[in-house]
Amino acid sequence: MAETQEATVKFGVLNETSSDESRVALTPDIVTRLRKAGITCLIESGAGIAAHYTDDDYAKAGAQVLSADEVVAKADALGFVDRPSAALVAKIKPGTWVIGMLGSFTDADYIAALEQAGIVGIGIEKLPRQLSSAQSMDEMTSQNSVMGYKAALVAANAYGSFFPMMTTAAGTIRPAKVLILGAGIAGLQAIGTARRLGAVVTAYDVRPASRGEVESLGAKFLDLGLDFSKGQGEGGYARALTPEEQAAQQAAVDEKAAGFDVIITTAKVPGRKPPVLLTKAGVDGLKRGAVIVDCAASELGGNVEGSTVGTTVTDGGVTVIGAPYLASEVSNTASNLLARNVADVLAHFVRDGKLSIDLNEELDDALVVAGRPAAAAPAEA
Repeated sequence: MAETQEATVKFGVLNETSSDESRVALTPDIVTRLRKAGITCLIESGAGIAAHYTDDDYAKAGAQVLSADEVVAKADALGFVDRPSAALVAKIKPGTWVIGMLGSFTDADYIAALEQAGIVGIGIEKLPRQLSSAQSMDEMTSQNSVMGYKAALVAANAYGSFFPMMTTAAGTIRPAKVLILGAGIAGLQAIGTARRLGAVVTAYDVRPASRGEVESLGAKFLDLGLDFSKGQGEGGYARALTPEEQAAQQAAVDEKAAGFDVIITTAKVPGRKPPVLLTKAGVDGLKRGAVIVDCAASELGGNVEGSTVGTTVTDGGVTVIGAPYLASEVSNTASNLLARNVADVLAHFVRDGKLSIDLNEELDDALVVAGRPAAAAPAEA
């Protein structure tokens, strides 16, 4: 057996669990993996409990189980499910690296605060997912996959009838008609899960390439009679529609939605206000007992007009579930995937036994959002 390299980089993870969050950014398997790469892992006591990992599990894998203050004081880099609070940023020593979803698209003040604190910020939301070398680092893809799976289960649980067709002695019950709006990673997982539960599934997305993906899963593609032939944006994400395009889409979706029992919306434009796909008029047009799960609901709004985080029931008897934290409800699997994403981002920046940045390297240039060093001068010919 090859000897483990001498550890030179200390990687710390804190307990981020709350009423909404059960995930952890480090799992015992990843501790073992990082040790072999010469990285020592530090974890706050209790950080993995909500994801079903004990302190003993981490200790056996080779991690140091410490208090939060000790982790912050000793770590060269800290990994997060989300990002450190302003209070925590004030405690982090200058020169520390912070890896997570830092909100660099919309929160310039937060990034400026990291800069002022002397922290190197690695924003996973900036990952150029078209790079093959970045696929294993793509937290958005891994967590959206979990979210889409859970969204279908949440919808089935809230719906007052069966998802599959059932033939009983008392008669035949028709299958639920499910509409998925947004056929990205989360949407495709929601399609596959709803189909496995026996529902008749239809889906829609503005990206032209999505039709083949939807149909390959056995779902129907919703034809709105509109042409958004340039719906594909950079990096594989859907682009934001023009106001005219969005109005036309909303009117068409509102009209078609009335024929469905369950609607799951998953359309996000990373770091920006999500598009409204279903207006209040569309919600009011649904039959009593219909269920909507809005995965894009947040403080920025959601895909459903007026949706908020949590569950509400309209005067017309439609249940609207604003559910941005669904990945956290599958905490063990979601943590396994997320920990791999964060660890691979960390490992990318460990060069010759230390953390370093090369802004001439595309991935480095994209991910470093705070504490950017001056680019190295080109070598003389």
